[in-house]
Amino acid sequence: MSQKIKVGIVGGTGYTGVELLRLLALHPNVQLHAITSRKEEGMKVAEMFPNLRGKVDLAFSTPENAALTECDVVFFATPHGVAMAQAQELLDAGVKVIDLAADFRLQDTAVFEKWYKMPHGCPDILKQSTYGLVEINREKIAQSKVIGNPGCYPTTVILGLAPVLEKRLVEIDHIVADCKSGVSGAGRKAEVGTLFSEASDNFKAYGVSGHRHHPEISEQLSKLAGAEVGLLFVPHLVPMIRGMLSTIYVKIKPDALATDFQKLYEERYANEQFIDVMPAGSLPETRSVRASNQLRIALHRPGNGDTLVIVVVQDNLVKGAAGQAVQNMNVLFGLAENTGLNHVAVLP
Repeated sequence: MSQKIKVGIVGGTGYTGVELLRLLALHPNVQLHAITSRKEEGMKVAEMFPNLRGKVDLAFSTPENAALTECDVVFFATPHGVAMAQAQELLDAGVKVIDLAADFRLQDTAVFEKWYKMPHGCPDILKQSTYGLVEINREKIAQSKVIGNPGCYPTTVILGLAPVLEKRLVEIDHIVADCKSGVSGAGRKAEVGTLFSEASDNFKAYGVSGHRHHPEISEQLSKLAGAEVGLLFVPHLVPMIRGMLSTIYVKIKPDALATDFQKLYEERYANEQFIDVMPAGSLPETRSVRASNQLRIALHRPGNGDTLVIVVVQDNLVKGAAGQAVQNMNVLFGLAENTGLNHVAVLP
C-alpha cells in the first residue's frame, strides 16, 4: 500500500491513547492527522508524553477543529458513549471507526444499557459492527466499517478457550476465569484505589458480584460454543503498571479425555503470529509480553485428570487494547497484520 492511511485519534490523553500513538508513530503506512482533547487543546502531544518527543509533532485539538472527516480511520480511545455519538457523521464521510471502548462490543442493547448505564445511541450502526478479535473474526473484520475493539480481559479468556469450545471438548456450564491486571487497566485518571499508596504492595479482587466484561466474554464464548455458557469471572488488581494473566479452568468432557490438547492448540494457532502456544508445562510470565502485541498460552492438566488449566498472558495496553486496534486497522486496509506491530517484549 503506497498511500498513507490518514489516522485520527479521539481522546488521546489516556494510556490506550498514548499506546496508539507509540505504535502508529512508527507505522510505515500511517499518517497521523489529528488527535483530540478538549481540555488539552493546543498542547503538543510530546509535551504530555515525552516518550513521543521527536516522533509525534501533533498538538491536541478539539473534535470540532480536528477535521476527523478527512481521515481514513478514526480510533476512539474515549470513555464509553463517545464513539456512538460521533460514528454516524464519520461513516457518512466514508471514515472507518475503531472504538476501544464498549460502544460496539455487545450486540444486545439491553445488556449494554444494563451494564453501562446509558442508552445506546446508534443500534442500527451496532448491528453492522464487528467484534474486533482478529483471530476469530478476521474475514468479517476485513469487510467492516465499524469495529468494536475487545476488552482486555475478554481477549485473554476468549482466545484461551476458543480451541476447546470450537471442538466442543469441554463442559460449558461452569467455566472459571480467574484474571489479574496491572493498574494501568483502570485508566489514566485520579482515583483513590489506583494511588501508589493504595495499589502498591497490595493485591485484591474486585467486581466479584459483576463486572462489565462478564457479558462481553459470555456473549463471545456462547457464539464459539454454539450454546449459552456458564461463566464465573473474577478480576483482580495486581501492583504492577501493565500486564495481564488469566488462569482459566474447564472440565473436559468424558469422551474427550484422550484428546491431545497441546497439539490441538498448536494446530489452531499455528498461523497466528501474535499467539504463542508455549511448550507443555510452561508457566508464562507477564514480563514476557510487556509492550508487545504477543499473547502467550500454556496448558496444564493436573494429574492428567479431567480439569484443563489454561494460562494466558498479554500486555493489557497492547494486545489488550491499542495493539489489537492497530491489528484491526491493518486487516481493514489490507495490510500484513504485523505491520507496525513487530515489537519484541521489553525485559527486564
